[in-house]
Amino acid sequence: MKRIFTMLLFAVALTTATTAEAQIKFGLKGGVNVTSMSFNNSVFDTSNRTGFFVGPTVKIQLPLVGLGIDASALYDQREAKVRVADSFTGNTYTTDQTLRSKAINIPINLRYGWGLSSLANIFLFAGPQFGFNVGDKEQKITDSSTWNVKNSNFSVNVGAGVTLLSHLQLTANYNIACGKTADATLKNVGETLTDKEVRTRANAWQIALAYYF
Repeated sequence: MKRIFTMLLFAVALTTATTAEAQIKFGLKGGVNVTSMSFNNSVFDTSNRTGFFVGPTVKIQLPLVGLGIDASALYDQREAKVRVADSFTGNTYTTDQTLRSKAINIPINLRYGWGLSSLANIFLFAGPQFGFNVGDKEQKITDSSTWNVKNSNFSVNVGAGVTLLSHLQLTANYNIACGKTADATLKNVGETLTDKEVRTRANAWQIALAYYF
């Protein structure tokens, strides 16, 4: 909670510092994401699943032509289906386990746009994203393995979008995890009967629609 409060204070301070010269619009954003989850061990095999995100957003148009900032506080749910192969026998004993992460994500993106006309403009954006887990910290994969989500994570967004009629905004971006987002623990691996830690990263393609009042 302290980290979330710190990020909100940062957003407020950023908004206050630019209010005198900037144009500020508030709105709502929602969308879908397709998670690409990877493990640093071949014992896991994953397939992508569709999740969603939704929450308030703010758009700040800076005095410099074309330059702006977008910031949001989004409830984000991601999923991936996992198969786990026994590293000793080579058998697959899980085929339909779905892992879910639930987080409050705070993306802060720098945006640069070009006007196509008075009705539309296109833009590119990039920036950091701070995530805080609000779901189950530990999830069961099999009787002998668990998936443990980090309390917080850091990622980077890179994408493009279009604004229509000054109110609607459609974006597409790739969210890149910086470092691990979770650990998988395998117990009693093979003949050695020892535990094994496997690092997880979860990147995502995202498409979002926002409406600014």
